[in-house]
Parts: sequence; structure tokens; C-alpha cells
Amino acid sequence: MAKLYIVPTPIGNLDDITVRAVKTLSEVDLILAEDTRTSGFLLKHLGIDKKLWSHHKFNEHKTVEVIAERIAAGENIALVSDAGTPGISDPGFLLVRTCLENGIEVETLPGATALIPAIVQSGFPCDRFCFEGFLPQKKGRKTRLEQLRDEGRTMIFYESPYRVLKTLEQFSEVFGPDREVSVSRELTKKFEETVRGTIGEVSAHFREKEPKGEFVIVLAGSGSKKEHDTESEK
Repeated sequence: MAKLYIVPTPIGNLDDITVRAVKTLSEVDLILAEDTRTSGFLLKHLGIDKKLWSHHKFNEHKTVEVIAERIAAGENIALVSDAGTPGISDPGFLLVRTCLENGIEVETLPGATALIPAIVQSGFPCDRFCFEGFLPQKKGRKTRLEQLRDEGRTMIFYESPYRVLKTLEQFSEVFGPDREVSVSRELTKKFEETVRGTIGEVSAHFREKEPKGEFVIVLAGSGSKKEHDTESEK
């Protein structure tokens, strides 16, 4: 029976793709891509010549049924996003759900995603964590942060370079300037960087140094060690 394959792609370094992912992309009948230009560049790098079909957040509601029908008719189809694992802050959920509702098998390959290296190298507890992805840009943003005020687990957020400083300033208002944070940018790429410290310290860093690249913000949970130390000093 034909399947839908969810295939993670590199988040920066093109060598960060599994042998199994390359084999799968080489063998499927069609590859669904968030941006066919970005995925086309990767496929060229891998020496794979396959038909690409655009599948992104602006058309996925209209195309998921058609894709499911094609798989049911015998086509093996792979879904990739521009970077990382489809469905994690990227298109994928609707197609997976539609396929499962239609009795179509979905096989998800393990692979790159930005949140895992960011939390591991943050130095914060990573046995339990809370992934928030992108916060609402406007409506509901402050409310969501207020809901997380007493979250005890390590929290992970994705953010664009244009909102990093604003987000850190909002974190300072809600969580306090002494809460620990780790901000990683351009993971796996040439200019990869991780800045660690209190929210106040990291905010000061990005006021002096213009944020560039893709960002992952890892925020210590309520009751973190440094917070306890600060309270003891008071």
C-alpha cells in the first residue's frame, strides 16, 4: 500500500540529512514542498531529480483531499518543509490527519528540528519541556505569556530576528529580568551562536548587536536554580 512519508530536512547544514531520508526522497513518486525553490536546491545538492508540488499554509486546506486521493490510488508521496520536521511550526498536521482519517498509512522519519539542539545546549533541564513555537504576533500574545508565568518546565519558542528583542523585553515584564534564558541563532550554520544569561543580560546583548538569522529562545522554568539563588540573596 502507498504511504505518506514525512521527511525532515536540514535546518541549515545540508549534510544534516539521514541516509534513510535521501533514500525515501529518491524513491517516492512525488515530493510536496513548502517552497519548491528551497527544496529544489536541496534535491540538486543530493543528486535527486523528482517532481515537486507546492504545499504550504496558504493552500493546504484546498489540497489535502486531492493528495490523500492520489496516495489511495497508489502514489507514494513525501512531505518536506523548508527546514526541519514538517508539522513542527510548519505545514503538515492537516495532511497527516486527513490521511489517517482516510485509512492511509503515514510514516514519519526522524531527523533535524531546531528545538532539540537549542534546549540541549541551553544547559537547562531537558527531561521535561514545553514547546510553544511561535507566539501570536499581536492578539493573544500577552495573554499567552501570562498563562506561562508559573510554568515550571523549560520553555522553547521560535522567533524571527525582527521580534527577538521585543519578545525578550516582554519576557522581562512577565517573568522578570533575572529569569535565565538561552538564545540560539543560525543553528548548524556558519554563524551559529548561543547567548546565555538573564533576560536582562541577553536583551542588552541584542540591543548592541543587531539580531540576524533564525532564532530559538529557551527560557528557564519557574523555580529554576538561579531564581532560587537570587531569592536567597534577597
